Formats: sequence, structure tokens, C-alpha cells
Amino acid sequence: MKTLIKGGWVVDPSQNINEPLDVLMHNGKIEKIERNIPEESHKVIYVCGKYVVPGLIDMHVHFREPGFEKKETIETGSLAAVAGGFTSVVCMPNTNPVIDCVDVVDFIKDKANMAACNIYMMGSITKNLDGIEMSSYKNLMEAGIVGITDDGKTVMDTSIMYEAFKEAKKLNLLVSTHCEDINLVYDRSINKGEISKQLNLQGIPKVAEESIILRDIFLAEKTGARIHIQHISTKRGIELIREAKKKGIKVSCEATPHHFTLTDKAILKQGSNAKMSPPLRSDEDVEAIFKGLLDGTIDVIATDHAPHTEEDKNKNLVESANGIIGLETALGLALTELVHKGNMTLEDIIRKFSCNPAKLLNIKKGTLKIGSDADITIIDLEKEWIVDKNKFYSKAKNTPFDGYKLKGKAIMTIVDGEFRYVAV
Repeated sequence: MKTLIKGGWVVDPSQNINEPLDVLMHNGKIEKIERNIPEESHKVIYVCGKYVVPGLIDMHVHFREPGFEKKETIETGSLAAVAGGFTSVVCMPNTNPVIDCVDVVDFIKDKANMAACNIYMMGSITKNLDGIEMSSYKNLMEAGIVGITDDGKTVMDTSIMYEAFKEAKKLNLLVSTHCEDINLVYDRSINKGEISKQLNLQGIPKVAEESIILRDIFLAEKTGARIHIQHISTKRGIELIREAKKKGIKVSCEATPHHFTLTDKAILKQGSNAKMSPPLRSDEDVEAIFKGLLDGTIDVIATDHAPHTEEDKNKNLVESANGIIGLETALGLALTELVHKGNMTLEDIIRKFSCNPAKLLNIKKGTLKIGSDADITIIDLEKEWIVDKNKFYSKAKNTPFDGYKLKGKAIMTIVDGEFRYVAV
């Protein structure tokens, strides 16, 4: 039986569609998208007043499997993803063992067969994330990776990074970089500024991020490779990317919801649940991220979903683990802060959550074109809800947004034509 999604407002930036349309699915594909499709004998889902968009894509998550299943698994992470409206995610390689060989790729692909959403992955730039020897990108690519990164670490050896860029250029692989000079991280705590002074911490200066952004953009320019800057957090970093784009360098970047909604002041109330890498920055930096999202300098909104156990997070700001979970709050935060406050349109948001990641990753997602996979997110733009970490599908609870009142939520998530999440 075919399934008809009827009465919704379709927003699909990949086709410049923003109007009331029905969507007909059959055998996991989009069969028809037009006005007033007859109901006939179809299974009909009425979504009057709701928005129908291409399935959201998160190109930066940590599902921790293999090796750290106490924090998250592919199963629990994928359930969190569809609850947040995401139909596809890209897992980072800092697992144990690292995604630096075909065997680990195959292991994750096998696990992904039972996942609630589409699972993609990036391979490591260097073996075991040691920054010493390059992984075999060609073998990893043939096995199924969609990019390379040493996320969580920076490849500090410029000669290794230069060779990695050259090889990635040959294969047309996206190089996704965590930009943080380990020699400038100091006490590995929070942003270096007024709050770090108040707490008597040395802090992490912005130049730690900006210096590596500058290096990696330069290497991309010299090699012609495609570079994606992860979780941008500083004003100057955004300016460097903006300047590089004007020069025609193949650079893109992402921002996380926590970096455009919170400043380092959140540390005073949330403690280690507001500690991440890169750290939360200043008001000036948050304002710059807003501007970057508005003018298109920032291409993608990604979560950097980083689950940890309570034991990992319940330590002081120097010793506690970096990162927060984000899959189940990202869309709500973006709609609340960017759409409902009049900064951006829903079309702008969907472009950064879906169409742009698909293009950068070179995957056949992020669209509702006829014949494409029926990956669909249905959004109630007016739904008001309170974040309750105890109701999360993720194993982890490390969020600074518990108790936040948000407006806008995914109410249905469809993957390959199957309803994987329906809000109660």
C-alpha cells in the first residue's frame, strides 16, 4: 500500500519548494509531490498545519560504538536521532578501535542495518588518531566512509596534514577538521576570558582554534581539497572562513546549537554540562555565529552529539569530559532561537540541516525529489515543549538545556518510507 502525506506545507530548498503539497510514498521512495493527490486506496496521514521537509542530516555525531557502549550505542543514538527529526547521521571515528580500517567500517555497517536512521561514518585522518601515520583513505572510501577527520584531536604535524589533503583531493573526499592547537589548550577547561578569571582557571584562548583554521584553510587552498571546519566558535574564525570563500577556496563550516545559544556564562550555572570542545565563547562570538548563519558563511547546523556517563561529567572543569548531547534538542533550539525570533526562515534552517550536509557529503539525501529516498521530517512549528533529559532516548543525560522551554518540534520522522518516530 502506498502512503499519502496529506495537507502539509512542503519546504524543500533543493527544489525551491515552499507551498502546500501532498507527498505520496511507495516502496521507500517519493513517488509524487503535488497538490490534491487523490486519496484512493492509499494509507493517508493527515498533517494539516504542519511542515513537511527533507529528512534532517547531522554530519557530526558520536555514537561511541565500538568501545564506549556505556555512553551510547548505535541503537540508542539512532533512536535519539529520529526523535529529534534526523533521518541520517555521520559518526565520528574516535571509537575503540578507531575507524581507521575496513574491519571497523564493516562492523558499524552491520550494526547500522538495525538502526532507526541512516548511519554514515567518517574515517580517521591518521591511524588510531595518533597524528603520526595516515590511514588508507582509498580502502576506507571503498568500504563506505563519506569523509575523513581526527575529530576530538587536531593533526598537529603539518606535513602529515598536507599529505592528507593531497590524497583527499585525489579521491574527492571531504576533510573535516577539529581545529584546536594542543599547545594552546593549557588547562583544557573553558574559554579564556572573564569567567575563567573568575573561576581561577587558565582557560583556552580563541587563538588555539583560529590558528589551526588558518593553517587548514591554507593547506586546502594549496592542494585544492575540500575542507569542512567543525563546530566553529569564534568571531575571527568565521571571518577567516568568510574571507576564504571570497577567494574561491573550497571551504565550508558548521555551527552547533550550543554555540549559538549559550556563552561561557552558562558554566556558572551548568558546570561541566556546559563544558565542550571548543568551549562556549563570549557574547561577541555568539553574535558573530548568528551573523554567519544569516549570511551563509556557516553552511551547516550540526549537533556534535557527545554522550558521556555521569561519572565522566561529574568532575571539576579541568578533569571532566568535553561535550554534550544534542540530537533531541537541536531542531527545537534552532527553531526557537533562529526562526521564532525572526532571524531566519524555516527554509533557511532546513537548508542547513538537510540540503547542505547532503551536498557536502555527496550522499543522495536532503531532497524530496521524485524517485529520491522517502526520508522525511514533519515539523510542528508551533508546538511548545519543555526539555526533559529523563525522557531522552539517548543513554546519556549530559545537557545544559534541561528545563528549557522550546517552540517547534519534529513530530514524525520517516526513514526509507517507514515511520521511525511519531510523537505521542
